[in-house]
Amino acid sequence: MTKKFKGFLLYVGLIVLFGASMYLIIREGQAHQLVSDSADSAHAPQNLVEGFSVFLALMAEHIHSSFGLLLLQIIIILITCRIVGLLFKRIGQPMVVGEILAGILLGPSVLGRFAPDFSQFLFPRESLGNINLLSQFGLIFFMYTIGMELDVDAIRKKLRETVMISYTCMFFTFFCGLLAAYFIYDRYGREVPFLPFALFIAITMSITAFPVLARIIQERRLTRTHLGTVALAAAANGDVTAWCLLAIVVAISQAGTMLGAVYNILFAAVYLLIMFTIVRPLLRMVGNLYHNPEVIGKPLVMLMFLLLLISSYLTEIAGLHALFGAFVAGLVMPENMRFRKIMTEKVEDVSLIIFLPLFFVSTGLRTEIGLIDSAEMWLVCFGLILVSTIGKFSSAILSARIEKESWKNSFLLGALMNTHGLMELIALTIGYEMHILPPPVFVMLVLMTLASTFMTTPLLSLINFSFRTGERLRLRRTETVGQGPFRVLISFGRAGSGPVLLDVAFRMFGRGDTKMDLTALHLTVGSDINPLHTAGFEQVSFEPFIREAKRLNLRVSTRYEVSNNAGDTIVSLVNDEPFDFLLVGAGIAMSNLPTDIEARRIRKSLFSLLGGARVQELLSPGSLIHDKTRYFIEHSRCSVGVFVNRGFTRADHLIVVIDSEADLPLLHYARVLLRSTHGTAALLHRRPSDDASPAPDTVTRELESFIAHTENVHLLPERDLTRESFAEADFMLVGYATWNVISDVCREPLRQMPSTLIIHHRQR
Repeated sequence: MTKKFKGFLLYVGLIVLFGASMYLIIREGQAHQLVSDSADSAHAPQNLVEGFSVFLALMAEHIHSSFGLLLLQIIIILITCRIVGLLFKRIGQPMVVGEILAGILLGPSVLGRFAPDFSQFLFPRESLGNINLLSQFGLIFFMYTIGMELDVDAIRKKLRETVMISYTCMFFTFFCGLLAAYFIYDRYGREVPFLPFALFIAITMSITAFPVLARIIQERRLTRTHLGTVALAAAANGDVTAWCLLAIVVAISQAGTMLGAVYNILFAAVYLLIMFTIVRPLLRMVGNLYHNPEVIGKPLVMLMFLLLLISSYLTEIAGLHALFGAFVAGLVMPENMRFRKIMTEKVEDVSLIIFLPLFFVSTGLRTEIGLIDSAEMWLVCFGLILVSTIGKFSSAILSARIEKESWKNSFLLGALMNTHGLMELIALTIGYEMHILPPPVFVMLVLMTLASTFMTTPLLSLINFSFRTGERLRLRRTETVGQGPFRVLISFGRAGSGPVLLDVAFRMFGRGDTKMDLTALHLTVGSDINPLHTAGFEQVSFEPFIREAKRLNLRVSTRYEVSNNAGDTIVSLVNDEPFDFLLVGAGIAMSNLPTDIEARRIRKSLFSLLGGARVQELLSPGSLIHDKTRYFIEHSRCSVGVFVNRGFTRADHLIVVIDSEADLPLLHYARVLLRSTHGTAALLHRRPSDDASPAPDTVTRELESFIAHTENVHLLPERDLTRESFAEADFMLVGYATWNVISDVCREPLRQMPSTLIIHHRQR
């Protein structure tokens, strides 16, 4: 008997022993019970059909339980917000606009109107308290991350430049809000005191949504521009002031009068003094000691969360609202960006993905558009939207012009500062829960929030179109042709591919007669990326590139962008600015193309799924990069080079494939490349096999002239690519049109090809 079999018998024996023991214990226990189970057994299911009925009854009971219903609500809310948010993202709108609208769709305005029974089942009145509680808790974490996104030192440095824009824009809109409240108070707000009613309308109109604005600026590639910097700094200045004012407004609203809120305001002043003069310096020391994941443990994270909760609690009991304390707790976090990044990663995903959609729906459940039931009320709603928009626009344009901004930047700044978004929605919710904003006014202001945020992106496009930016840039391109340096844009994804593309660009253009102006572009895909995280991404991505540039003694510029569509962003950038050449990587490791044996094995395994012809097409070298090459070439107005890296280390032995007159510009690139490498070049003139014409054509004459005037160049004897063509080559130049031909008819020889640059040449 083996040891394994003995162990098996032991396990079986233990199971039988303990099973029998448990049966005896249960039987003896039932013998001592005082209550007979005959009544229960009478209702017990007698067969599987009755058992299934019991199962369904228990399931219905669990579905209607408070916890089961809450889970179902969260599932429906998350799915709806995600779907609607993505739809809005596809039309160029921030996802937050779609998520806010999703909340309204699930509320009484849409779901409650068209499916009242399902709405009552999904969101019964007694269950709304759980959603509201979770959403408020999530808002605390969200405001904490917003506070950490704002760099207080950066705001202070930009304060002198943006104080006129931020405060003029904010206080003028605040005045417009007070004026609007005065005119609608008699009709819609007489049941509440005028002062808190007017202050809440004014503060909601004057807030600019910093997080939404930051993401719009990222999507429009304005982050590193003068306009983007000014807009972000002005919005940050305004947000800090607005939330301080909101705390005062809440205190006044709860006290009833300005005099009654004196002690609340004094508490706020002392609280801010302690947080910024005592707590912040202490946290700065913590941030200098702990700024990487290896040393930030759970005790430190718990301490930060405890500080957040204590700060929120203090402002809540003092009548300033817990969200103000969370915002300030984020502001006083250590300035060390690594520390802030780690802390935001701890809370941001949960707060943005789960809790914020709950807040949108809790707001949507309060937003009953049917409350606006008359033409007069709709006129008031449109009037509030108009007053808010004109107030923001006019004040931003006026203050920007005073600060010597151009007319175009002034209008763009007005459109950006008019973004309300989530921040205003939070302020509105506070006013509604304090019974200061009546339900009809609350609905009007929610619609104003949606309209003002939705119009930001179209307005930016309209302003750019009105100023005919594209026409002026194209005119500038035409006027400066051949006068300035040769501008090359290198776009790379992985950090390791940046130095390789730089080396290729240096060999191709760095030794020519024209001075080269080189810009490196790296993209992070995803417009909802926290601005705190982009600095780390940028540093990691460009570090190898900059190191290689120093080795080559090259001066380079770097551009970092966050985008939803990398291809559109790259093409838009080279078309909007006067670049002469776009160099991109093929995005695949063609040095790892399958061998003949591997290819046959893959074809056999995939044949039933795709069909033999389709598999052969997918595995061909041309198809692997064709789509990417075609996209850049068809949409870019400059010359494009797509680099296929097959272990590139040098370009000493060059092969140039010439098929027609369209390929003759490759000879210029080859001449510059030979000048930088002092290597050799082989020219392959692809000629039809039936070409017996004795008269030399234009291509032949150009090739003969090139060979005669250039050293170490020879013409290959073969008429088409073979394996022998690549015997000594370590770099190949080929035109885009020619590549499309040879990648189809020369598949097998191309498996031996070296690193290749596919070029589509446009005249400068």
